[in-house]
Parts: sequence; C-alpha cells; structure tokens
Amino acid sequence: MTPDKPVTVVGVGADGWAGLDDSGRNAVEHAQVILGGQRHLDLLPATVPAQRVPWPTPLLPALPDLLSAHAGRRICVLASGDPMWFGIGSHLVRLLGAERVRVVTHPSSIVLACARMGWPVEQVTVRSAVARELDVIRRDLVPGRLLLVLSQDATTPAAVARVLTDAGYGASEMSVLAALGADREHRVDGCAQEWAAEPGDPLNVVAVRVAAAPGTRVLPTVPGLPDDAFDHDGALTKREARALALSRLGPAAGELLWDIGAGSGSIAVEWLRSDPATSAVAVESRDDRADRITANARRLGVPQLRVVRGRAPDTLAGLPAPDAVFIGGGLTTPGVFDAAWAALRPGGRLVAHAVTLQGERELVDQAARHGGDLTRVSVERVTPLGSFTGWKPARPVVQWAVSRP
Repeated sequence: MTPDKPVTVVGVGADGWAGLDDSGRNAVEHAQVILGGQRHLDLLPATVPAQRVPWPTPLLPALPDLLSAHAGRRICVLASGDPMWFGIGSHLVRLLGAERVRVVTHPSSIVLACARMGWPVEQVTVRSAVARELDVIRRDLVPGRLLLVLSQDATTPAAVARVLTDAGYGASEMSVLAALGADREHRVDGCAQEWAAEPGDPLNVVAVRVAAAPGTRVLPTVPGLPDDAFDHDGALTKREARALALSRLGPAAGELLWDIGAGSGSIAVEWLRSDPATSAVAVESRDDRADRITANARRLGVPQLRVVRGRAPDTLAGLPAPDAVFIGGGLTTPGVFDAAWAALRPGGRLVAHAVTLQGERELVDQAARHGGDLTRVSVERVTPLGSFTGWKPARPVVQWAVSRP
C-alpha cells in the first residue's frame, strides 16, 4: 500500500533548521511523521510535533514497507542538501511517481563546494563514495579534470588520496571542504601523495584538481585500451578487435551487456568505461580468470562490474535481460547462443568472435539463420626480424554482428 498523500522531501544543509526557508519549515511543521537519518532528525527543534522515524539499515529494500506503514498520514522526508542529487528524492520518484513526490530543494554540497573552489559547476565531474566503491573515480583520472567526491565519512579523504596515488595521480591537489554552509565550516588543502590530515568532520566533500605523476599513462574512455592495461593470461580480445566489437555493440546509457566467456573482462570493462550509466555482467567459468576480471574492473575504474562464475548456458538463467551480448568464448558450446539470443531484448545487438575453424563454422551457420554481418579482421605488427624489422601477422578474428528483430 502506497501513501495516499504526496510525500514531501525537504533538503537540509549542515546549518540545519536555521538554514531552512519558509517552505521547508512549513512542510516539517505540518507533517504527521518525519522520516530521515538520525542526524537530520536531531537537527529539528523540540517544538516540531511529528513522529520521528529514523531510517532503517539497509534503507532502499525497506522503503516500500516503511511508506506503507504510514499510509494515510502526512509524510515528510529529510534529505541532505538537494534531495534530487545523489539523494533519496530520486528513489522516491522511481517508487511512487513524480506526481506523488513534492521536493523542497536546498543548495547542494556540490554547488557550495564549487562556489568555495571557484569552479564552474558545469565543468566538474561528481562521484559519490556514499555506499559505493571508491575505485570508481579511477575512470575519471585525466590531467586537469575537476573532480568532486561526496564522502561517506571522515575517512574518505585519506582513501581518495590513496587511490589517486596508487593510480599514478599522487600529484593531484586536494581540498577537503567540511560542514559546508554551517558555522563550523572549514577547509583543509594538500597534495594526494603527501596527504597526512587526520579524519575530521564526517560531513565533507573532497575537491580534486587531477594531475598525473611523470610517466603515468593516461587511459581514454573510448574503446581500444592497450592490451597491457589488462592483467590477462592470453584470454584477451585484442585491442583492434575489441574496438571493432564495441563499435558494433554500441553501448548507451542505461543498457546492460552480457560478456560471455569473458576471459580478462576487457569487453565488459570497456563497455562500462564508455558511459557511467551502463551496466554489465561478465560470465567466466574459470575462477582464476574471474579473479582477474574483478581486479581489472577495479583498477580501470568500473568496480560495479558483476562477475558471474560458472559455465554458460547454465549461469545465464535468471540474469536480467541484456541489451547487448558479446560471446568471446564458448560459442561452440551447445545452448550458449540459443540462451543468449532468447534473452536478448528486441532491437538488442549480439557480437561474437571466433579464431578457430570450428568457431568460424558456427558463426557462418548462425549468420545464415539470423542474418547480420560477417567480418574477418587481420592485424599485422612490426617486429624485429634479425637485424631488420618486418610485419608479423596476428591470428585473424572472424566477427559476426547481428541485431535481434
């Protein structure tokens, strides 16, 4: 049962009750039940008559039942800063619909941080460390980038400094902006590789002006990372074939990829690096390779990659329907193609590679049944040849690309 009255979400700053405008105070004072973190609830004056209910842990799975328990009452939800910026407001809109959620905004910590740093908001990349893995910032490490990290707690700044240094960006300038908008607001500046500040206020934002150490390789987010960017045992879709595969898979925001027979996970990793709003599942039967996939994903800034251990097609059952499928290994295994094709959403893309005659025969047979394009890719590289140099051909790859009607 959902609430029969609109839920009002009120953004609250570090300055608490004193920082609320008339609209926010009115919503709080006329509520019958107020939901929020204990820190937010404690900011309210004793004169507010509503029942105060702290968020359960974990929050999101409990949210529907929590709202149902207070159906029929005027519900007010307290959120940090702008409720629609990495906030609970977005979750409530998805759950209830925009027409059943009223949002009273407040200047976000992002806007306040940019004002303090003198950074144009539209030129800043924002990442949240709240209930998320911090390795995600590795994808954004490009010299000169302005990066803001919403901290989980007081330990986040030091963790950011460690990630930056480990990735070769220890020269980056860091500023920790704490309690933005409150009387106790303060700032600590330093360099990532020399960061020694003690944990301070848990309400903080980390501002980073990204700078690379000498010799650091800058990795692009477009497909075609160097092969040695991945830890692998040879089970790797090579750079040129990988870029060609990604061009046909066509990653787009909100879409899900299945990478079947993932090997080192290079296709899934590059899919995720192309757009932060994509998702991917890497299916791999060997545990050592699955471990490599996880490590590659973390090091290359996409720790959200889901790794499924086991052999296809059995492991495919129950996975969410994909928008794109890449089959880099196991195409000749009975049932793999049929299971992937059946799960693929209408209009979805499937790309498969083969380097053996048996795999090539399977691609030709499937193309005869389903259409699509067959392409043979041959790459040659210059290598030493005695005291001279010459072209050394790599093993040709046959690619089949097809869209499901």
